[in-house]
This record gives sequence, C-alpha cells and structure tokens, in this order.
Amino acid sequence: MPRRLQELRLELAKATETLEGRLDRRPTTTELAEFLEVTEQEVTEGLLASNGYTAGTLDLPPGSGGEEVDNDTVLADRLGDVDPAMEGVENLLALKPLIAQLSERDRRILQMRFGQEMTQTEIGRELGSSQMHVSRLLNRTLAHLRTHLLAPA
Repeated sequence: MPRRLQELRLELAKATETLEGRLDRRPTTTELAEFLEVTEQEVTEGLLASNGYTAGTLDLPPGSGGEEVDNDTVLADRLGDVDPAMEGVENLLALKPLIAQLSERDRRILQMRFGQEMTQTEIGRELGSSQMHVSRLLNRTLAHLRTHLLAPA
C-alpha cells in the first residue's frame, strides 16, 4: 500500500474518533474530507485502504455475495486445503544437504536413475558395471538417505 494511503488511513482513524465525539454519530465522507482538508475521493481511498487492515473471522457463514450457501458451512470450510505436493517439496529440501554429502559416483547414479529415469542396466553400461552392482549401490545409497532423513533432529 502506498505510504500516502497508509498515512491517510491513520489520519482518518483519528479524525473519525474526534468527529464521533463531537457529533455523537459516525461522520460522513464529506465531514471527514472537510475536517482533514482533503477531497471526498481521497477519503474514500483512505477508507478502502483501511479495509485491508481489518481482519475478519473465518467462523462467519459465507454468502454476502448473494450466492447459494450451505448453512452448515463457515468461510474456513471453503478456503484452500493442504497442498499434497508440499510434502514432496519438504522432502526435497530435507534431502538436498544429504545428497550433497554423497560421493560424486552416488550422486551421479541417483541423477541417472531418478533424474534421467535410466534403468539399472543402462546405468551399469554407462559406468562399466553390472546391473546387480548398480542395484546394490542404489539400495545402499537410498537406505543411507532414508536413515538420515527419518532420523530425529
């Protein structure tokens, strides 16, 4: 939010409080504009800006927009949910430092197997090893990563 609107929002809050005390009612946009010596449009912008700082409850029933509403739901029930891909991102972030600690060969094997989706036989040909040896290396590396990933911090 622009600084001008932030400052206007604060001035409007003070002016509203002052005028409410004087008038014994909520001041109009015109009264606020005259009191602050600004235009009515600026007052309106400032009031709209202040709405960005107002928190509402998630327990209110939805429907202020005129749509059909299930009376048993609240706004919180209609908001987004946990992204199922988030766990994958978290795992990747946790694995990154563990993978960095592996030997160059083990990192290369993981890259070929999971990055390039090569078979163990293809990796073996690339490295000059048997498929069985690649299988053992992969199993050992994955067991190492799994152990360190699941270990309590």
